[in-house]
Amino acid sequence: MIEIGDTIISRDLVERFFHCDLSGCKGGCCIEGDSGAPLEKEEYDIIRQLLPKIWDYLSPQARTVINRQGIGYHDIEGETVTSLVGGRDCVFTCYDDDGTCRCAIEKLYHNGLTGFRKPVSCHLYPVRVKKYNNYSAVNYNRWKICRAAEILGEQKRVRLYQFLREPLIRKFGLEWFQALDSCAKDYLKIID
Repeated sequence: MIEIGDTIISRDLVERFFHCDLSGCKGGCCIEGDSGAPLEKEEYDIIRQLLPKIWDYLSPQARTVINRQGIGYHDIEGETVTSLVGGRDCVFTCYDDDGTCRCAIEKLYHNGLTGFRKPVSCHLYPVRVKKYNNYSAVNYNRWKICRAAEILGEQKRVRLYQFLREPLIRKFGLEWFQALDSCAKDYLKIID
């Protein structure tokens, strides 16, 4: 483990190679899992405000779910997460012609219609942050749908923390990321 401030970071972020490969996974993280994507309070409010702009990107089924229960709910751990369609797809999932999942919120961002990219939990994925009383645990949620990303990361020689530079800075700040990068470089000298 690596400790920076009040965060405990799994060495997997430094040891593992990773580079998203949408052609391999088709955005499976938007439709697989036990619950929706975790939302911070501010994000929930932002998304509710963006909903009129997002609406046309959403499937009819997603609109029905949102009309019935809203954009999010509390999961079994008490976290606020995005609502799901059929217990599977995040309500903000939309599909390309080839079946690749995309985020409707992120489409707005790329079209210049909002400065909010998507929930930070999605931006950080496959890293998950779990808040405890005195610290936050930063872990790699490793599973089969990301296998193509691990292969591509190894081919490109990109470490998980390097691939997630932007969302890690978004979540924890530049100084935190620089500390992680420094620790990672020292650690890799020892194990490589």
